[in-house]
Amino acid sequence: MTNYSQELLEKYKTVTTATITTVLLKHHGLKNVWIRGVFPLDTGQKRVVGSAFTLRFVPAREDLCTSAAWSAPISTRSAIEAMPAGCIAVLAAGACADAGVLGDILCQRMKSRNVAALLTDGVLRDLDGVKQTGLSVWAQGVAAPPSIAGLTFINWQEPVGCGGVAIIPDDLIVADNDGAVVVPAALVDEVLETAVEQEILEEWILKEIKNGASLTGLYPPNEETMRRFEEDRRR
Repeated sequence: MTNYSQELLEKYKTVTTATITTVLLKHHGLKNVWIRGVFPLDTGQKRVVGSAFTLRFVPAREDLCTSAAWSAPISTRSAIEAMPAGCIAVLAAGACADAGVLGDILCQRMKSRNVAALLTDGVLRDLDGVKQTGLSVWAQGVAAPPSIAGLTFINWQEPVGCGGVAIIPDDLIVADNDGAVVVPAALVDEVLETAVEQEILEEWILKEIKNGASLTGLYPPNEETMRRFEEDRRR
């Protein structure tokens, strides 16, 4: 499991998913990094950052989807007990919308293990109870039926496709009110440096616009705009 420094994680919390997607596209040519259909399950959830801990589901098959599967060695329960503190659990459910991948009891255990957040392209059940756990959740919604009504759990910590995006264990996940984005592990440091600089520039541009400046030459910035930005930054 990749151990990202606390300093790096805190810096990423200052950068929006919108900025990260732009940086990954402009500087690395990566278009398919925003996880589709994944949004905050509750209001007021703060931006979260953490290493991806993946869980993979496939469509249900009756000989595999039984209540006995819940206590099998390979199960969501076993996966949760293997999650390290600070990770973001990424549950790849194939966008299944009619069977909840987890409910309040398992979410409470994740919260107790200091898991940073749960992210799934599927849905959850026990909505009121899940909210009461305090676990930050990004999902496509809720459904009452249990997971075995529509899904078979396969394994954890292997490459998955979630929301149409390839996610490798230990990739960095950033999630906020715009959804969630994956930053490939090999690019984490480089993307952070560029993204922080982009946030500083855009904050300055926004201030200029609030003061009545025209968009022409400002956004995107031309050479004269960048000169003024650097001058203001040195003051």
